[in-house]
Parts: sequence; C-alpha cells; structure tokens
Amino acid sequence: MLFFAVLMVLPFIWMISTSFKTPGEVFEYPISWIPAHPVWEHHIKIWTGKSSFVPYYLNSLKVSLLSMLGATFLSALAAYGFTKVEFKGRDTLFMIYIAMMMVPPQVLFVPKFIMFKWLGIFNTHWALILPGMITIFGVFMMRQFLNSIPKEISESAFIDGAGHLRIFAQIMLPLAKPALATLAIIDFSWHWNDFENALVFLIKRELYTVPLGLQNFIMEFNVDYNGMMAAAAAGILPMLAVFLVGQRFIIQGLSSTAVKG
Repeated sequence: MLFFAVLMVLPFIWMISTSFKTPGEVFEYPISWIPAHPVWEHHIKIWTGKSSFVPYYLNSLKVSLLSMLGATFLSALAAYGFTKVEFKGRDTLFMIYIAMMMVPPQVLFVPKFIMFKWLGIFNTHWALILPGMITIFGVFMMRQFLNSIPKEISESAFIDGAGHLRIFAQIMLPLAKPALATLAIIDFSWHWNDFENALVFLIKRELYTVPLGLQNFIMEFNVDYNGMMAAAAAGILPMLAVFLVGQRFIIQGLSSTAVKG
C-alpha cells in the first residue's frame, strides 16, 4: 500500500518540482526532484501581470461554491422526500431518476446548448451553476444515508406537531452532517476540475475557469510547462482547503451522531 501511495504522489511531486525549474530543466534525465536553484518567477507570474490567474480562480470559486451549496441542499431535500415522505410511486420514481445515471453527460451537450441559448444564459456562469445544482449521485448518496436514520425519530416529531420542513431542517440535516460534508467535498472537486462544460458553454475569456485558463500556457509552437505546473499546483490549494474543512465536519458529525445514538 505504501508503494502504491508513493506511486500516486509522484506526479504531484513532479508537478511542484517542475514549477520551480527553468524551461531547460523540465525534461532532464535523470529527473532532479529538488531543483538546485529554485525559480519563483513562474509562481509570481500566475498571480501578477497580464497572464494573472486571479480572475480564473475567482470564476472557479464562484461556480464551484454556488454549485456545491445548491447541490448539497437540493440533494438532501430530495433524499428526504424519497425516504421520509410516503407517496404513491415513490420507489418507481426514484428508480427512473437513478436510471438517468446511465446517460453519458456528453449526449446532453447539444440539448443543453439549445436550451441555454433559449433561456439567455449561454456564455454565462449560470450555464454551469444551475445544472451543477442537480446531481443524481448526490441524491442517491443522501438517500442511502437518510435510510439509516430510524423512522421513529421523524414519527415522534410528527406527533409533537412538527412539519416536514422543520423535521428536515432541525433533525435530519444535523444528523446528516457526515454525508453532507462528504458530498460537498466530492461536488466541489468535480466542479473545480470540470473542463468539458466550461469549454462548451463559455466563450468570453473573462469568464474562463481554472481548467480553461491552463490553455493559455499552450503556445503555437511550444508549451510553457513551468507556468502550467505552477498554475496547476496553485489550483490544488482550494481543494485541499475544502477537504480539510470538510474532514473536520465529518468527524464532528460522526461524534455527535454516536452520542445521540
């Protein structure tokens, strides 16, 4: 396991190492993992000057955070309806909903393109945010978690006069903290790294996200590997921050659930 762990980490180490090298040192063999004379120029370049990545980072943060918040809330709300609300055809509807996971997302590009043009949100961040708030996997995961919560909890709340919204907000959401934090981490990472949707639905350069911004380092006759690796290394930071924050909530949620249990 340690061998495979090191094998997985090696590309990231090479990425960080390359971001501190000169262009001539990129393809040297044997690989010098620690540059003899680290160059900070590439890291400074992605934050300052004409090729600054700050607008791309802000765009990615906007799209990823709004999509994550919407997807987490709507997935939990839908999962509550599929688990704690009795209505005719509930399980059949859920199976049809889950079956949509078998449809490749690339098949939907043309219908979504036509619909977004009609709605007037093509070439805006809303073309990424609104579809990103609906996640079939998120509903499935939250439903599986809420199924593990005994029905007696919600039934006792009904007896005390609580409605569905109050039960959802004050009982189910606090108990679902581990699942919510996990879904938030997965969903944020997905939207932060999303390249295809941004490539199809965004045209203006000022709207580009980080994955699209990395194309700026691909020139007509050469590739700026050093700048690309510096930008990619900086692109990992938000995902690490979200994971660390989410990990804390996962532990808190597990602890509180154990105490309440």
